Amino acid sequence: MLRNLVLDHRIQKYVRDVSLREDDIARELRAATVRLSFEHGMLTPPEEAQLLGFLVRLTGATTVVEVGTFTGYGTLAMARAVPAHGRVITCDVNAQWPEIGRPFWERAGVADRIQVEIRPALETLDALLADGAAGTVDFAFIDCNKESYSDYFERCLELLRPGGLLVLDNVLWSGKVARPDISDQETDSLRALNAALCDDDRVDLSMLPVFDGVTLAYKRADYSRAAA
Repeated sequence: MLRNLVLDHRIQKYVRDVSLREDDIARELRAATVRLSFEHGMLTPPEEAQLLGFLVRLTGATTVVEVGTFTGYGTLAMARAVPAHGRVITCDVNAQWPEIGRPFWERAGVADRIQVEIRPALETLDALLADGAAGTVDFAFIDCNKESYSDYFERCLELLRPGGLLVLDNVLWSGKVARPDISDQETDSLRALNAALCDDDRVDLSMLPVFDGVTLAYKRADYSRAAA
């Protein structure tokens, strides 16, 4: 019989106790973020940050694009996973938040791998494309304003090399996307993107019902033919 496990606080604690490898630097950055962001609630869960680092390392990524830095907790995990010559290009509109993470990046010895772009993310992504970066990015992570997810997805997919991986966060949006009685700009945008990705033959797809919903989109090696 198939059944889904409901993750209560006890199980979540157990998962962290037996699988989370969070060192003092990451733990202190997470604590600083929690203290400063009580009204924002945008911190990447530690298990998810560890998953991002795992996926970056698994894919052998050298160049990573992150849409939505906040204090750079997830950024830290990905920067640690790229090689010493790699880079994480991370986008945010508020310089205040990444500056909180910078001392922790420096302590971890990865600040030189992180390129912070402070401007609307679409401007950064379009600038990368204009500079000839299409097909050169190995891994992309989108966790920003939800109403623009479709635009971020299209730009990041173009930046990704065939065989690259794109990860989208919050695709279940606290379950709102599955409730037809809820309609607002963010929920409707996510709902439309989720439906579109199901039929998008440019990518192989897996939506994971973990955290707040995580979609993995693998850019097919035959992308050129699929897009034709």
